[in-house]
Amino acid sequence: MSEPLPALPAQEEPLPVPRRLLPEDLLGAAAIALLAAITFANVVARYFSDQSFAWSEEISVSLMVVLAVVAAGAAVARDRHIRIEFFFNAGSAARGRRLALLSAAATTVTFLLIGALGARLAWDDFRYEVTSPGIGVPQWWYTVWLPVLALAVAARGWQRLRHAWRARSPQ
Repeated sequence: MSEPLPALPAQEEPLPVPRRLLPEDLLGAAAIALLAAITFANVVARYFSDQSFAWSEEISVSLMVVLAVVAAGAAVARDRHIRIEFFFNAGSAARGRRLALLSAAATTVTFLLIGALGARLAWDDFRYEVTSPGIGVPQWWYTVWLPVLALAVAARGWQRLRHAWRARSPQ
């Protein structure tokens, strides 16, 4: 006979997650719905005509970038962004607070840089009248959303930084 498997360790309590919908949730849901509709229309068009919509890939890629940045904002707002939990959970609560401050500051600075560089990219696309390769619309129509959304994520990072700063440091 085989021996019984050892008991699994108890699960840690999950971090509190806001129950309300965030603006990021609504924007993400709209992007996914639009992405699904475009993809479905493209599949149907290919099935019946053996040709695809030229614009679908261009808009789909842009929507995926929007979705990724919006999801990053929602993760920061809920304190669910990627980190190595071992370092947060190991050690004292004061160390965890310092790491939370560092994490929030790094997130804020990173997305401020992405916003600044994305704004420069959008401005160059506008100034040099760059057109998209697939359908020939102005490229800045797509690139302008990166700095706007990156600044929104930086604002969420700033909120997280203020929250971590105001939290009492345990003795």
